[in-house]
Amino acid sequence: MNDKVVLPVWTVGLFIVIMNTTMFNVSIPSIIGDLQISADLGAWVISSYSIGYALSTVIYSRLTDIVPLRKLLTIGLLVLGLSSVYGIFAHSFGALLTARILQSAGAGVMAGLGLVLASRYVPIERRGSAIAMISAGSAMAFGLGPIVGGLISEYFGWNGLFAITCLVLVILPVLFRLLPKEDPQPFRFDLIGAILTVINAATILLAVTQLSMIWILVSVVSFLLHAWHLRRGKETFINPDLLRNHDFRKLVVIGFCVLVLNLGNLFLMPLVLANLFHRSAMEIGLTIAPGAILSAFLTRFVGRWIDTYGNLRFLLIGHIVLSMVMLLFYAVVGTSSIVVLVGYICFSPAFSATLSSLNNETSRILPKTLIGSGMGLMQLIQFCGGSISVAVCGILLEVQTHTSLALSYQHVYGLLLLIGLVSIGMLLWYQSSGKRVRQAET
Repeated sequence: MNDKVVLPVWTVGLFIVIMNTTMFNVSIPSIIGDLQISADLGAWVISSYSIGYALSTVIYSRLTDIVPLRKLLTIGLLVLGLSSVYGIFAHSFGALLTARILQSAGAGVMAGLGLVLASRYVPIERRGSAIAMISAGSAMAFGLGPIVGGLISEYFGWNGLFAITCLVLVILPVLFRLLPKEDPQPFRFDLIGAILTVINAATILLAVTQLSMIWILVSVVSFLLHAWHLRRGKETFINPDLLRNHDFRKLVVIGFCVLVLNLGNLFLMPLVLANLFHRSAMEIGLTIAPGAILSAFLTRFVGRWIDTYGNLRFLLIGHIVLSMVMLLFYAVVGTSSIVVLVGYICFSPAFSATLSSLNNETSRILPKTLIGSGMGLMQLIQFCGGSISVAVCGILLEVQTHTSLALSYQHVYGLLLLIGLVSIGMLLWYQSSGKRVRQAET
């Protein structure tokens, strides 16, 4: 496989898929007004896609152990592309929600297979650059999504957003031709384990977003059932060997925290700019864009630096920068929109470098037989962290009824700062345990 050709094309596809998340954020007010629905229902346009995307990501990743990549890619992008065509003509809330759920069922193929592809076919000495390129596509999509969404919504209406995602139907034949042919491997697919994984993720997200004790109890029961299934099952959907790997467990916690910081910040920044500084959707997008563009520009250098200096060094540097930006926002986010602009210029490249280093380190510690399931589980937990972060940030803002807006945002950023410090602590623990292992081996 010529990864110098395949990975840039793949990154474009992933950019479209990730941008499909953020494009709709700025269009929610228009959707609520056009369809005459409540704000709670409007939020499901975003959350349904996020939940489905996270779940489909781990399913596609797990299936890479038994199904050829080209077949999975074809199924996923056809589902995504055709559901996007359907969404162009959606004029009711039911049709819109159906289109978004179907989109999420196909969209996970790009994230789920991308890291597996890089881990499986790119040599270790160049893998950091490859994963950095994929991560930069995600980072840029997070930043440019609001701009593209604002432009399209303003001139073509929110249905026009679906037309952008239809472009994956153009990318599909190109990638199908470039990807290597693989033979299917004999393997028993654990359908019960897959269903339990979906229920685990969905119920915990519903418990947080709905603040429902019933959903919390359902979630606890589903996790207990899944634990029982893992103990008695063979070739389970979630490989128990991953859960026994101490290093993998630490990296999973770090990945969860990093996505909490990223999506929490991306949720808060537009609110700060709109509510404190009265910026329009276009102005918000233009404030966020420089950080995303810089992140994409630095991709080629970050990848080389990771390959040269190692994952752990950049994981630590990235964590420090992310936490410093959270500290800046906690201290002075309400003083000027320039603070948000400068902060995200630092935040976005740091997040991209951190995520690239994290994914590369994960692929390094896992045996080849566990890369597909391991990277899929890592991404599922990451996206769950991001979804939970958005929900919790929204709840915290809502309950601060007797606090000024600026102080409310500072309080939430204080919580994100705490999460960043926890992640740094976990990273230092991971580094120290690795040193002890290496010393014992010598």
